[in-house]
Amino acid sequence: MKTAVIDLLNKRYAWRAISPEPVEEEKLEAILNAAQLSASCMNKQSWRFMVLTEPEALAKGREAVAPGNYWAKEAPVLLFGFSKPDLDCAMPDGREYHGFSLGLAAQNIMLQATELDLVARPMAGFMPKKVHEAFGIPDEYTVLVCIAIGYKGELETLNKGHQETSTAPRTRQPLEKNFFRNQFKEEN
Repeated sequence: MKTAVIDLLNKRYAWRAISPEPVEEEKLEAILNAAQLSASCMNKQSWRFMVLTEPEALAKGREAVAPGNYWAKEAPVLLFGFSKPDLDCAMPDGREYHGFSLGLAAQNIMLQATELDLVARPMAGFMPKKVHEAFGIPDEYTVLVCIAIGYKGELETLNKGHQETSTAPRTRQPLEKNFFRNQFKEEN
């Protein structure tokens, strides 16, 4: 079945080449609003994002990005997503929802950016401690994700390996590998 959501998800791609061209403020506001509209446990809205757009702040944020994510250092917008357990639901059995809620907000960011013909590329390759230090984020917060946002850049700005992965066909596992209907089956 074809739907608007499936079309948008198919359009979203983990592109690494990001242009340094500035993102218009109204587009950035739409992206932030999409995150703010994310679902959360008991509407606690536990996500927090450090939004970097000014040169000085971007320079500090780029210092935290791992060398392997060199491509993200061109992005005109960096978002660092963080939260802490007491901002969200904590179940008696120990499950904490703050990371899940932050993930939902990050997904909304990626989808809204995609609809606006922007790249929103999440990454784990950064140094959280540097983010804490650079922006005064207290230690009880966990910085979970960095998202580089911008217009699609030129493939030639990437190293050969990233050029190949950026142009490789997008693949997904068969549904049966990730979804179990009515009964769990161990993989062989």
